[in-house]
Amino acid sequence: SPAAVGFVSEDEYLEIQGITREQSGDYECSASNDVAAPVVRRVKVTVNYPPYISEAKGTGVPVGQKGTLQCEASAVPSAEFQWYKDDKRLAEGKKGVKVENRPFLSKLIFFNVSEHDYGNYTCVASNRLGHTNASITLFEVKSTALTPWKGPGAVSEVSNGTPRRAGCLWLLPLLVFLLRQF
Repeated sequence: SPAAVGFVSEDEYLEIQGITREQSGDYECSASNDVAAPVVRRVKVTVNYPPYISEAKGTGVPVGQKGTLQCEASAVPSAEFQWYKDDKRLAEGKKGVKVENRPFLSKLIFFNVSEHDYGNYTCVASNRLGHTNASITLFEVKSTALTPWKGPGAVSEVSNGTPRRAGCLWLLPLLVFLLRQF
C-alpha cells in the first residue's frame, strides 16, 4: 500500500506505532526459505477513528422552493447523523422535511421552504469513538423567477421607483379587426 511506505520488517511481525487513519489498507506478508516457494498473505488493517466533518456549508433558497443542507463526515465505523435547529432535535417525520442518511453524508431536505425554515441548523456526526458538529445556515435568497411585470415581450418602465406595465397597444387595432372578420 502506498500509505505503508517505510514499513519494512525483517522480523516475524510488523509493529506500527502511532498509527493514523491514513495507514489503513492492505498489507502483505511474505515468508520464504530455501525449502519451499514463498508464502504470501494479505492482511487488511482498519483504523477506527471518531468522525470529523469534512464539508458543511450553508445554502440560500427562495421561499416556496426545494432546499437541501448537506453534512459530510468521515469516520470508521461510519458516523450516525442527527440534525438540530435551535437546540431542538428535528423529528424524522416533520412535515415537508426529510432526512437522508448515507454512511458518510446526511442531507436535510426541505420540499417547500417557508420563512419559518430559515435559520441555523446543527449537524451532529457520531460513532462509538466520539462526535463532532457543524453549524449550517439555510438563508433566504430572492427568487429570480419571472414576475407578471417581466417576461418575454413585456416592457416595463420605472417612474419614481414604481414599476408600471406598458404593453404593445398597436396590436389592439389588429385584434379588433380580426375579431370583426368572424
